[in-house]
This record gives sequence, structure tokens and C-alpha cells, in this order.
Amino acid sequence: AGVRTVASLRGQTVPLSAAAAPFVRARAAVAAACRNVTRVQGAGAAQMSATFRSEQKDVVVITGSSSGLGLEAAKELAATGDWLVVMAVRSFAKAEKAMREANINPENYRVMSLDLASLTSVRQFVDELKSFLSRARLDLNALVCNAAVWYPKDKKPRFTADGFEEHVGTNHLGHFLLAHLLVSDLHKSAKTGLSPRLVFIGTETHNPDSIAGKVPPQADLGQLQGLLKGLGEEAPMIDGKKFEPTKAYKDSKVCNAITMKQMSDRYSPRGVVVSALFPGCVASSGLFREKRGWFNSFFPWFQKNITKQYVTTQEAGHRLASVVANPLYSTSGAYWKWNSLKLGVGKMDVVGTNIAISQQARDEKVAGVLYEKSAELVGINPTPKSKSLPEPATEIERQVRSANAMR
Repeated sequence: AGVRTVASLRGQTVPLSAAAAPFVRARAAVAAACRNVTRVQGAGAAQMSATFRSEQKDVVVITGSSSGLGLEAAKELAATGDWLVVMAVRSFAKAEKAMREANINPENYRVMSLDLASLTSVRQFVDELKSFLSRARLDLNALVCNAAVWYPKDKKPRFTADGFEEHVGTNHLGHFLLAHLLVSDLHKSAKTGLSPRLVFIGTETHNPDSIAGKVPPQADLGQLQGLLKGLGEEAPMIDGKKFEPTKAYKDSKVCNAITMKQMSDRYSPRGVVVSALFPGCVASSGLFREKRGWFNSFFPWFQKNITKQYVTTQEAGHRLASVVANPLYSTSGAYWKWNSLKLGVGKMDVVGTNIAISQQARDEKVAGVLYEKSAELVGINPTPKSKSLPEPATEIERQVRSANAMR
């Protein structure tokens, strides 16, 4: 308990505790494949250190990284000196201030403006990012779709610049377009040689079969009646029913899970690792800023004592950084979760576990229609699925895939 895995293996030490015993084989496989590996025994924990070449920084884009877990992940990755973090945010000044206060080297991050509630802004951001990377002679190695909005007090729906209900328009459609415009630019990581990463942030509430997901209103996409009508004023909810802001938020996260699986099917054969994670419930997150006072008092207690998924913002950001940079998380199509319930109160898995997404998100008919209609709404052509997966590109990936399969 309390032992952390670092976000990057480059020139750093990765501790393993007894709590991580099921995953020792996976880490040993990673260590064996790395260059300049040393192993040290100490205080009941095995440690390993791997050194990688340092000619070029890897580049990661993180949306919504001016605060919360996105900011914590940005700080952790930038602080390694191995990553250039592109902070894709609405508030340039807020992001810049946060990184300065954390004493992060300005050479390790870049703040760029992005409003996911505008498809025009998404396209402008992509153009500016590609121009910057071309001038700097850098590759894009990872994209994290983290930003989200939730307006729990709203009685009437808000709409994006393109006329979509804002929860789904921002959390799903904005990221859907961003991911598809950048996925062909994702390249093999310069230092590690691992496959590039496309990561979505999930939530337990997307799944009605989970404890948190049973709390009403539950996520339910229905038959996509509202989506098929364009998510406008006539039918702002995906299922075509009456507007409810919390359900709209949960539905948008089901869409994120579906998008992750659909893009994994299409792009993992092209060498991209597409995954999602539920890093735990950051009950003090700014996402809950509009909830009533009693909720902000009760909710952290509920997450600590009932669901046992409470996690600090820093720890959630650390887990996100790990999914971006740690070879252990190189399984495409995975939905990573740190499951405290099986370890007891106050304890969390040292390493995330790949779990199933919600039953509705696994419905191939619903998923296929949602993917194709989402592509139509944002103005892109859907990519056909590929029937075969490629062999892992490196020895690290081959051994990690094998170890993950045994987990």
C-alpha cells in the first residue's frame, strides 16, 4: 500500500510491493526488454531502473489540463524532462499560471487554446498543433481526451457553437473530432519505441451495473433517437427523452467508452494503442463545482466508505500519466481501473486492471450506429474496421502483451 509506479521508465526507478505481486511478471518482462537495466533488492520491494536514449522529447496533448487530474498528469510528465506536454485548454492564463507555480521548466510544456464546444476551434487547434510540430521537427506520441463539462443545476440544455447539446457536444463530439483529426499523426514514441497512445478518461457512472452507476439518473442511450435527430433543441438528449443534465453527462461518458473501443478496432491494427481509464473518483474535483453544498460534503464520504473509489487529484493524475507513458499499459481496447474493493478499505491496486465497459457500450449495433452518426455530425468519413491485429512492434510490447493476457 502506498507504493507508486512512476509515469515513465526512462532513467527512473519503478518500485514493486507485495500488493503488486500478480504484476511482477509483467514488470520483469518490461525490464528484460529495456536497455541498461539494473535490479536492486531493498526493504521488501524489488526495484528496477531502465535508461532510454534522450535525443528527442515525446509529445503528449492533454485536453482540459489547466486544472484537476489533467494538470497533475501534465506536471508529472513535464517534470520528467522526457515529455513536451501540450496543454490544450480554454484558459491560457490559468494553465500557464499553474505550471509556473509548480516550477515546471517552460521548455517542457506548451499552452495552446482549444474550445471543444466549437468544432471550428478543434480544427484550428489541430492546424496550429501540426504547424508547431512541423517547425519543431517533433512527432505527436500521445493524445489524452480528458476535458469534460457538467452542469448539474441546469433546467434547460445549453448548446455548443454548432448547435449540439453541450455535455455530449463537448465531452463526446469535440473529442471525437479531435481524436480522428490527430490519430494519423500519432507516431511511435521517439525514446521508448512503444506504440503511440490515444487515451480517454472514463467514469464509473457510465456503467449502471456498478455501484456508482446505479445512482439515478442512470446512463442510457436508448435507441439513439436524439442523436439521430442531431442533438438539437428538438431532442437534446441522446435517447430523445426529456433533458436531464446529469444523465446527459453520464451518457457522454458512455459515448467516450464506445469511441475508445471503436477506434481501437480501427487504429490498433495501424499501430496505435487506444485505451481508457477510470482513475478513481476525484470527489473534490472542479467538475463538481456547481453541485449544492450538501453534495460536496456527502459525496467524498460516499466515495471513501461505500464505493471505496475516492482518490486525490494528484494520485488520479499520476495514474493518467502512467497510462500514457508506462509500457505496462500497452494493451489496446483496455479500460483501466484501480479496484480498491478487492484489497479492502484504504488500499488500492498498485497497478490498474483491465475491466469490461458497460453492457450498452459493448452493444455492437448501438456502437456502430453511434460511431457512424458521430462522424457524420462532425463532418468526417468513418474509418472501416480492420479484422486483424498487428504483431507488437517491439520486444517490450510483445512481452507486456503476453503478461497482460495472463492478468
